[in-house]
Order: sequence, then structure tokens, then C-alpha cells
Amino acid sequence: MKNLSKAEDQALIKEQDFFSSKLERRSFLRFAGAGAAGIALVAAGCKKDEKAEVGVYLGSGDVGILNYAYALEQLEAAFYVQVATSFYSGATQAEKDILIDIRDHEVAHREFFKNALGANAIGGLEVNFSSINFSDRTSVLGTAKAFEDLGVSAYNGAGFLFRDAGYLTLAGKIVSVEARHAATIRELIAPNSFANSEVIDANGLDKSRMPAEVLSIAGAFIKTKINANDLPTS
Repeated sequence: MKNLSKAEDQALIKEQDFFSSKLERRSFLRFAGAGAAGIALVAAGCKKDEKAEVGVYLGSGDVGILNYAYALEQLEAAFYVQVATSFYSGATQAEKDILIDIRDHEVAHREFFKNALGANAIGGLEVNFSSINFSDRTSVLGTAKAFEDLGVSAYNGAGFLFRDAGYLTLAGKIVSVEARHAATIRELIAPNSFANSEVIDANGLDKSRMPAEVLSIAGAFIKTKINANDLPTS
């Protein structure tokens, strides 16, 4: 193993601290921005390709995949922020606590990608939640289930597209949290549905989706047009 420079060693320590520290809910969001510093220099060094094509341009290569993940985290964070702003009718305290925790995780994920990408990050996306009844438990939890299942399948489908193994490791750590969210939401809706055949295949593996399919599904909730034309496919 090569010797690390002082700067590289400090960056590695920051990354390990972000993912391994046991954080209190109130400090989680504050810590997320600092944890991203370890990979921000790498992403910032990549030149953003200015395309004349219509839509928010995600980019190409690893930067494009990071922006793809950032777009999905923006969507999830926006949803849970609105959920926690005014909980659906009849929400129990246990349900509120779960949804607040998930909100904090998703906001932290969003800020992590934003800081990691630096100048290469896409702007804030405009969401469209007109089809969701935020005062109705079935509507909220059903949407949460759809978002979490989609997020897990998105990370599973995009992981192999990374060229930098460090990004793959980070994505693996985030998707494991998303899978915990998905399982929890599923249990709130129907006991023992946390890992049913909707999301687990005959080999006991989580299902996966490629970016084009994921963005097509997510597009129903995103007003901003996204240009993913240069994302890697293999």
C-alpha cells in the first residue's frame, strides 16, 4: 500500500468519521457537509461539460453518476421534509419519529453529494408532489415505499458504472441506509413485507434499475427537465 500524504490522510479520516461515527439526530446534518470534504477535491477537479441541449445536464463519467444520485436524494429529501412539516392525520409518535429520522438521513445524503460535487453539482430541482395527499397515511407511506424501493434499485443499478472504487464504496454505504428505510416503511404498511418478492428476486438479491428507467419513473415527481444523455451505460 502506498504511503498517504498528510492531506490524503486527513481526507480519509474525515470520510471514515462521517460514516462510522454514531451521530445524534441534531448533529447529523451539520456533520454531513464536513464529511464530504474528502472527495470534494476529486469531483471539483472534473470540468463540467456545458451542453447546449435542453435540461439540467448531469454530466458524464463518475461526475454524471454522482449528480444522478444527487438528483434522487434531492427528491427524497424534499418529500420527507414536507411529510415532517405537517404529519398525516392519525400519525403515531413512533411513526413521526421514524419519518423524522428518515428525513434527516435523506437531507444529509443530499448535502453530502452537493458538497462532494462542489462546482460540478447540478442546481436545486423543482419537484411536483401534486399527486400526493400529505394528510393521508396511505398516500404518504405508499409514496415513501415507492421512493425508497426506487432509490435502492437505482444505487444497485448504477454502482457498477463508477470507475473510481472509492465512489462505489460510498454508494454502497448509502444504499444500505436506503434499504433500511425501505424495509421500515414496508413494515409500517404491512407486517412481514420488508423483503417480499416485489423487491427481492428468486436468488435473494435486491432488484436493480438502470438510470434511464429510474429517471423515467422519478420524472413524475420532478418538474425540472433532466439531461442524462451522457451518463455511462456500461
